[in-house]
Amino acid sequence: MRLDKFICKSTALTKTQAVELILEGRVKVNSDAVTLESTQVHENNYITLDGKELVTRPFRYLLMNKPADTICSNIDEVYPSLFNYINEGNNTELHIAGRLDADTTGLVLITDDGRWSYNIITPAKKCEKVYRVGLRKPIAEAAAEQFAIGLQLQGELQLTRPAKLEVITPQEVLLTITEGKFHQVKRMFSAIGNKVTSLHRERIGEIILDVEIGEWRYLTDAEVMSFNQ
Repeated sequence: MRLDKFICKSTALTKTQAVELILEGRVKVNSDAVTLESTQVHENNYITLDGKELVTRPFRYLLMNKPADTICSNIDEVYPSLFNYINEGNNTELHIAGRLDADTTGLVLITDDGRWSYNIITPAKKCEKVYRVGLRKPIAEAAAEQFAIGLQLQGELQLTRPAKLEVITPQEVLLTITEGKFHQVKRMFSAIGNKVTSLHRERIGEIILDVEIGEWRYLTDAEVMSFNQ
């Protein structure tokens, strides 16, 4: 974690205030003054501000059912931020582990623990994400096999990782993927000549969406640990 972020997470100071204190030499790491705000520090470092030891607040882990026409951003843009639905405090410290498009609904995981979210978003961890997909046209009979082999997306050199396609009705399917390329689900169906009309994420790893649209809750300890295995 960057030193300036560590200070913000262990005090009520803003990033600007934290950087000023670091530049003034008032912050020490293991008894040595450090004046570079980007210095990487760890939990086992002894960090002080004006001689007082700093201890970070516990990490937070949230689950939310994202409404349509909201964005996975900390600030409002063309669409409002989903953080308008969260009254958790210090929302600027939080980030989303696997963003969804504005028109996509469903499960998002929110945290201030970067190492934890890395286990969710990096393809190497093969974390499954399950989407319920509505389609403009009936799904082709050969689609499941195509998804299992991998698809060539426009502008990509490599095939997508093997994905699982389960047909619910001719125009509704469940898709399980383990990566998160830009607009990946929509592009995968475009690659087989179909178009996504609705998209909803139901599951990430072992966590299943269980709150109503626009609602959120804290993850249980077991849910948090499921991504650290």
